[in-house]
Amino acid sequence: MNFWTKVAGLILRNRYFILLLIAGFTAFLITQTSNIKFSYTEANLLPEDHEATVDYDKFLNVFGEEGTIIILGVKDESIFTPEKFNAWNELVSSFKKDENVAFTISIDDIKKLKANRADQKFELEPLIDKKPTTTAEVLAIKKELFENLPFYENLLYNKDGTLQTAIYLKKDIINTTARLDFVNSLDPKIEAFEAKYNVDVKVSGMPYIRTLNSQSIQGEILFFVLGALLITAFIFFLFFKSFRATFITLAVVSIGVIWAFGFIGLLGYQITVLTALIPPLIIVIGVPNAVFLINKYQQEVKKHGNQAKSLQRVISKVGNATLMTNITTASGFATFIFVKSKLLQEFGVLASINIVSIFVLALLIIPILYSFMPLPKEKHLNHLERQWMDNVVNWMERTVRNRRITIYSTAVVIIIISIIGMYQIRVSGSMIEDMPKSAQFYKDIKFFEREFGGIMPLEILIDSKKEKGIMNLPTLNRIDKLDETIQDFPELSKPISIVNLVKYTKQAYYNDNPKYYQLPTRQEQSYIFSYAKNSSNDTNLMNSMVDSTGRYARITTFMKDIGTDKMEVIQERLQAVIKKEFPKEKYEVLITGKALLFLKGTNYLIHNLVLSLSLAILLIAIFMAWMFRSYQMILISLIPNILPLLITAGLMGYFGIPIKPSTILVFSIAFGISVDDTIHFLAKYRQELLANNWKIKPSVYSALRETGVSMFYTSIVLFFGFLVFTISSFGGTIALGGLVSVTLLLAMVSNLLLLPSLLLTFEKRIANKKTVKETNFKILPPKEDK
Repeated sequence: MNFWTKVAGLILRNRYFILLLIAGFTAFLITQTSNIKFSYTEANLLPEDHEATVDYDKFLNVFGEEGTIIILGVKDESIFTPEKFNAWNELVSSFKKDENVAFTISIDDIKKLKANRADQKFELEPLIDKKPTTTAEVLAIKKELFENLPFYENLLYNKDGTLQTAIYLKKDIINTTARLDFVNSLDPKIEAFEAKYNVDVKVSGMPYIRTLNSQSIQGEILFFVLGALLITAFIFFLFFKSFRATFITLAVVSIGVIWAFGFIGLLGYQITVLTALIPPLIIVIGVPNAVFLINKYQQEVKKHGNQAKSLQRVISKVGNATLMTNITTASGFATFIFVKSKLLQEFGVLASINIVSIFVLALLIIPILYSFMPLPKEKHLNHLERQWMDNVVNWMERTVRNRRITIYSTAVVIIIISIIGMYQIRVSGSMIEDMPKSAQFYKDIKFFEREFGGIMPLEILIDSKKEKGIMNLPTLNRIDKLDETIQDFPELSKPISIVNLVKYTKQAYYNDNPKYYQLPTRQEQSYIFSYAKNSSNDTNLMNSMVDSTGRYARITTFMKDIGTDKMEVIQERLQAVIKKEFPKEKYEVLITGKALLFLKGTNYLIHNLVLSLSLAILLIAIFMAWMFRSYQMILISLIPNILPLLITAGLMGYFGIPIKPSTILVFSIAFGISVDDTIHFLAKYRQELLANNWKIKPSVYSALRETGVSMFYTSIVLFFGFLVFTISSFGGTIALGGLVSVTLLLAMVSNLLLLPSLLLTFEKRIANKKTVKETNFKILPPKEDK
């Protein structure tokens, strides 16, 4: 009696206890779902010790969270009428009173600098000292702002007449639910204003985008779970024509989904754009387990009609093969654990644990539930003898038998075409490319890109290495030259820095004449700065530009949605100016910000993709070496699974689908799943070798005929299961679903045509009595008599 026969007896003898155990553990995991939290910030794709992460952390230590601004924008000439103008200011004032708001910068908040000659100091005067009641008064305010206050250009207005208001949230609430509450209270007020005054208000800024994006992810989780359940159940029923089999399968994957959410809560992970994929992924992977187990059960019933014997053979014959396929799939996902990215590590841990879990659930629940039910009726077994399926299998056998040269030639041509396509793949590190294109907040992002240059902050941290070193005129001149370089890039917005404020003080000193909006000369420095020292400043804006010691300054600019290549060019040019203007012995200058971090994270993941995929391939190679003791078999088993990956990469190049954090997953996921077909085929092939006295040709054809149906069923289920992801509103999820679906379909064809062809071509080198006999590892037991 082999190991799996003992396992079968153990499961079937302890049915009630096992069901009770599953129910108890499921109940425990349900309690853990209360610990699930949603991510309120973008996960850092880089390891904590990466240079870019260290630079970003240093910036945060000096100035705190950089993405605290929510921006409101209006491009409508009618806003410059008394009723709408005053209503706009009142709307902003209502936000200012919120406890989560640090301060706002709007037209109503503007304070003009005035030089007080008598006291030799600057004083602050409001731009609007009373509500305007006529259009002429509003236009006078507009003229004063647009023509005489260049300090506020691109901060509150642009030359085309677009107004902008910045709401600075408190830094300590940015990554909490308080941010969510504020954003949810923001939209109703804005919608009421739009409805009453017929003005279209655009809203953006990283806190706002993060919140709405997070809510979109939350909204899609249930949608994906239900969608994956329905589509896989429908396809399953089409194949098996059995409500009983469909119900059992749904029960298994439903419990698997509960476990998936439970493990997220138990491990203390957050729901991110990746971990949100785990529950529907488990459904898609779990259904093929049910296909193999139920299909085998029905085959056994049709052979001899003995239920106990059928259930025992389901576990003993398919259990080990299914375990191996699930372990290899889990291993493919587990390779992400070795990537130094917390986001991917959590995804790898959850995916691998849940894949093994869904195997355990299927192996336990399916035979146990069938043991309580009567034998399947004849109509439920008819699918085993479908003429069209026989025709498909017969065609595959004829093709492998007679057209191997055609198969090889086609494979070579496809490889060449795919490699050409691979060279056309571009890399994208965009933070917003995957966001729902139809969502209003995405359209608003594009509005602010057109009008103000972008919304994704890019920060430059300047360390003068001494207290009050920033306010030295030579340092200010160096910062100004860096500002001018930034303004040369159409992809970046006009920068905001202490230089803008110093220029404004000179303009104020010269009676608000805008032509003096420039840095003071050495001669002007002493008396202009003396005016500034005597002044009582509105410190909100000042503190956001320079730290309290005067040692550090920041330059803030905003990026458009640009690719990795453009960002690298911009960074190189900025670094060249920094190297020239800021000597290392006197300054330390860091280019950082969440957007740059995301771009660098994308490149980091691409480099590590090779590592994770190589590890997955190595694991499969080790398994094949263990099973067959033949290096030729390792190559033969890998080729049919690498070919679909090459085709997918080629398709990405031809269709302009970029490499990005979401599509990087395609290769490891597809390889981990597609190799399952190889293992099922080779497991059956090895069993046939033993039964046919190591005669390879009959063994290959017999393996093709017996596994072909199950492989076809599972591949179709996987294809449509992953296709559910293509109805997502997130571009990355759409690409992931589509690419994995196509890859798995190609992998099925490759494993049913190319793999048996290779076995037949190299039959003398890859299998003989010695290698098979010496292998202690038995993935399937020898054939048994009916």
